[in-house]
Amino acid sequence: MSVLSILAAFGGGAFGASLGALPAFIMTGVIAIIGTAIGLGSGVDVITGNVAFGPLFGPHVAFAGGVAAAAYAARKNNTLAGGNLGGGDVAVATPQGITNGADILYSLNGTGDASVILVGGLFGVIGFLINYLYANILVLPTDTVAMTVATSGLIVRFAIGKTGLTGKYEGNTSREYLPKGNSLIYIIVLGLVVGMAVCYTGALLESLGVSKEVLQGSFPGFVFAISAVSLIFAQIGFTSPTTHHISITAAYAFVYSGNPIIGVVVAIIAAILGEFFVKTVNSYCDSHIDPPACTIFLLSFIIFIVFK
Repeated sequence: MSVLSILAAFGGGAFGASLGALPAFIMTGVIAIIGTAIGLGSGVDVITGNVAFGPLFGPHVAFAGGVAAAAYAARKNNTLAGGNLGGGDVAVATPQGITNGADILYSLNGTGDASVILVGGLFGVIGFLINYLYANILVLPTDTVAMTVATSGLIVRFAIGKTGLTGKYEGNTSREYLPKGNSLIYIIVLGLVVGMAVCYTGALLESLGVSKEVLQGSFPGFVFAISAVSLIFAQIGFTSPTTHHISITAAYAFVYSGNPIIGVVVAIIAAILGEFFVKTVNSYCDSHIDPPACTIFLLSFIIFIVFK
């Protein structure tokens, strides 16, 4: 760790806030595709760890900064000059201002408020330091970037939000924590097909001569990045699925166990677990706690303990 890296993390968090949490995450995916593709082809990758998951574009920095800034802007009730909201709606300047701090799609540059961007920078530094603690000091056997994103989201919820860990449900019927019926079937099928695609691709690369060490180092990040970039369709208003928690955990399971069936099973579990976190900590709330991050760090912990 250096002073320069901390300054870079502040800039990364501020950039993530100005761009918006989800757009910043998509940028992470673009850079990670380049780095991991180079790594899979040559065995040498200096881009992914240092840039895509480093102190500038790392999800624990840029995405986390955008999440914190959105919650802060909503609490401060900033107006937004323009931007894309969930469901394809467009946010415009209104007397009511930003009211949904859990929405990570819009660019907070539109607030014109320096304090919003500075909050993003602050949480960029917090995310960088927490990940350093998890990865370099405690050396936790998990995906520490994902764990940091989840931790940062929890800090935001309690420091800035007002709805508590599980939100404030005001419905007349009992709250659901897991998908049911056709929704559950769909989630299982989604996990199945993503897991099959990931594990087939990994097995194919292995058959073409990519070493086990290179696969372990680059393949999970590669499929994660593809899923991250696919969120550009959600950003522009399509109801596209979120799959990076499925693809990366399936890849982790495959490259460390060597068994594609285990990878597919983990993918299905990841799909269901992701929905559980959506309904538990990211519904009826005023800030974003990232369900994919919660899923990734929990399953990667189990995978690393059992297979790594």
